[in-house]
Amino acid sequence: MTYRLGLTGSIGMGKSTTAQMFREAGVPVWDADAAVHRLYQGAAVGPVGALCPAAVQDGQIDRAALKDWIARDPDALSQLEAAVHPLVAADRAAFIAQADAPLVVLDIPLLYETGADVDGVLVVTAPPDVQRARVLARPGMDAAQFDRILSRQMPDAEKRARADFVIETLDMDRTRTAVQDLVAKLGAEHA
Repeated sequence: MTYRLGLTGSIGMGKSTTAQMFREAGVPVWDADAAVHRLYQGAAVGPVGALCPAAVQDGQIDRAALKDWIARDPDALSQLEAAVHPLVAADRAAFIAQADAPLVVLDIPLLYETGADVDGVLVVTAPPDVQRARVLARPGMDAAQFDRILSRQMPDAEKRARADFVIETLDMDRTRTAVQDLVAKLGAEHA
């Protein structure tokens, strides 16, 4: 039976970097954001287009149009999630079914917020000042947008309190060692 390790952390905590470390260690990694991107070019076009026809451009979902719709309509986000989350869950289930490994990592930014079904949770974390600096260094990001994103995410302290495993992402060599140790531990337990 494959152990499903959910990987999560608030924006700017090093989740993508940590996911890559799992890949480098030979662990299959499913990425929720990448799945949504694929779905927005295929299976989600019909359902999302039925909710917001202006969001369909050239046969795929235009994220800018979605953002506009969400900003205008207070019910838009919940409608969008109701349409897309089942498709994402099906994509994740197909990935797990195909994985031939004792351990898979499911990279899910809003794992706690969406209630994804996993066997254990790894939260990556960094101090708030490091998180803020990382996020504000991203192209097109500003403090107001960062604050809006954070307001929709469970606080880091609560995520860490609920986690089965926590890895701090300040020093990448230490992070890599912690990932390798976790892969060895979980791989051995579930081989």
